[in-house]
Amino acid sequence: MTESAVHSDITTTSPRKRLADLPWIKGLQADYQAVFVKEWSPYFGAVVIVLITSALMASGFFWGVFGGLKLLGNYFNNLIGLGPVLGIKSELESPLMNRIAILDICLVIGAFSAALLSGQFRISRPPKLEYLWAALGGSFMGIGASLAGGCTTGGFFTPVMFSSPAGWAMWVGLLAGAFIGLKLLLWTMEHIQWGMVAPPRSEVPFGRSYYTPAGFLVILLVLYWATSWFHSEDTRLVSRAVLVLAGFGLGFTLHRSRFCFSRVFREPFMTGEGEMTKAMILALALGVPAGSLLLKGGLVDPYLAIPATFWTGSVVGGLIFGIGMVFAGGCASGSLWRVGEGHVKLMVAVFFFAWIGAIASAVFKKLGLTSKEMNLDLVEESAVGIQAYLPDLFAGWGWAYAVGFGIMLVWYLLVRYNESTEKFTVF
Repeated sequence: MTESAVHSDITTTSPRKRLADLPWIKGLQADYQAVFVKEWSPYFGAVVIVLITSALMASGFFWGVFGGLKLLGNYFNNLIGLGPVLGIKSELESPLMNRIAILDICLVIGAFSAALLSGQFRISRPPKLEYLWAALGGSFMGIGASLAGGCTTGGFFTPVMFSSPAGWAMWVGLLAGAFIGLKLLLWTMEHIQWGMVAPPRSEVPFGRSYYTPAGFLVILLVLYWATSWFHSEDTRLVSRAVLVLAGFGLGFTLHRSRFCFSRVFREPFMTGEGEMTKAMILALALGVPAGSLLLKGGLVDPYLAIPATFWTGSVVGGLIFGIGMVFAGGCASGSLWRVGEGHVKLMVAVFFFAWIGAIASAVFKKLGLTSKEMNLDLVEESAVGIQAYLPDLFAGWGWAYAVGFGIMLVWYLLVRYNESTEKFTVF
């Protein structure tokens, strides 16, 4: 190459390209890819989820999803005139004051921010038949959560962290429901051909070049939101500032690690893959002792997040919910973070989950199934079960730990065996 050609090449290279070629800039890009683009390990996601939920417990709160969505469903029922028929109050709590609704809203925002920063946000439309499965699955999830006193989060994960057998009872139902749901879904795939053609991919309304700054802008706005509440003179807003950050952190973590409770119960039966299930077992193995320390320290009321559904409501509700989440394509929290990523099917599933769940909750209460009373042992009970707390049932923590970790060990061994043999797979 002649001297004039070299000079011409240097002068025509743009300053942006020369900057991008600097080693430290390439290092920054690699770090950005590792944190915001490449998928996190589900095990790392499990650890972060436990840290956030433990922080919630230390603040006197707990992680749930269904309660916030049910509130939105009640708003819709009032809007269409069903409220008086179902006995729903005409004046409902604001979603921005309801603790679980705040977590739900911020979870979606956190997932939306993560989807922008990773370049994965896109309005994704499913085949026509999937809309029907979304409505059916969401409805089943709503009915199941109404019976179990919560979804995979508030009926299973959080009660287990609170050392309640209600969580493990729902676990049994979820396993059975996932198995049955996959059998039913397989039958539909073999016998129903209509509406299975996927539509063309939709383009987002703004260019991908804006994703990164938009994602960081969302983070700054959420930090401003939480800070303004923390410094508010309203004590309710001050206490709820932590919910804004926790909900955002959960949504961001769930998206980046692709953590989904539906996959926890579905994948071993569908493909034999057990990584997500083992990540959940790790989360519980860390969460139970962390929760017990907070409970023994008196930082949170042990009965705060324990539904009065042990054991009938938890098992039956879990079974119905498990079938629903297979057809919906996601659990409660999994559906929400996928909404933040732009999945239209999960938007439909969440709507029916909220709406039918609100109707089912009102109907079950009217029928006396889930109406709660305080019994002589000073715990709440209903027609579908009681509030059960393992340390009280066994008069100490020894057997409570033994039961919890014993179930985790058996679950892990079965999952590990199935990964090697695929003995439990449906497909």
